[in-house]
Amino acid sequence: MIIKKIRMKYRALCTDIDGTFLDKNREISPRTLSAIKQLPADFPIILASSRMPSAMRHLQATMNRLDNPMICYNGGFVIHYGDNGLELLDTVKIPLETCDHITSLTAGSDIHTSLYFEDEWYAPQDDAWTQKEITSTKVQPVIKAWGAVHEDWHSRKAGAHKVMCMGPADQMDRLYQQLKQTKNEDLHLYRSKDTYLEIAPKSISKASALKQLLALKYDISLSEVIAFGDNYNDIELLKEVGYGVAVSNAREEVKAVADEITATNKEDGVAMMIEKHLLGD
Repeated sequence: MIIKKIRMKYRALCTDIDGTFLDKNREISPRTLSAIKQLPADFPIILASSRMPSAMRHLQATMNRLDNPMICYNGGFVIHYGDNGLELLDTVKIPLETCDHITSLTAGSDIHTSLYFEDEWYAPQDDAWTQKEITSTKVQPVIKAWGAVHEDWHSRKAGAHKVMCMGPADQMDRLYQQLKQTKNEDLHLYRSKDTYLEIAPKSISKASALKQLLALKYDISLSEVIAFGDNYNDIELLKEVGYGVAVSNAREEVKAVADEITATNKEDGVAMMIEKHLLGD
């Protein structure tokens, strides 16, 4: 049960997934699940991630929150599954010509380039990088070369909600610098690890997506939200909401902007904060 004064202060929860919300097995821990299930059904639990919808939907099902909106691709694809099916709240894509530029830079290298549009994931081959993502997200890709993807997307007037490049650290460093020099005005270049580069449109963020989502669906302001994160793409979110919490395994830059630092994701840090700030006698 939520204490009345706390519920008035925080009317929604928004959390990053990987490295923040999930445990060492990439699942929602029993303690976290128990804490969430004590929150009222009309208290929004909003997942905000670089993941695709299918990689988030099973987590919503585990929480019995299939009716809550979600922020996919760091804010590039904001959706809600309601009584009438999928409701699109916002979509921002990387144009095809920019995808062409990215894939041209990775051609002939050891870099794996996966491309995402809505709930579609295209991988160039079934390699170790593909298998790692399957294990992490529980989603299967379509194996298809960029040329075939380009032709399909051109006919559908589609683009990439996310491009994810994975490979040797030295090659990733070089790709990052090349894109920073040529496309820095257009793209977010997010290094989640030294072997990863996640690419998204510059105009979106988790914070901007959350603000729009709350206004459209709930009439809730950012100041009434408690949010959790661990990495660079969570900084703006934690700064903008009413109360931003970083897990203790977060980047130092994330901790620096947080209102509070909790335990690591492997130690149920999010659950601890739900119990502290949202649940009571």
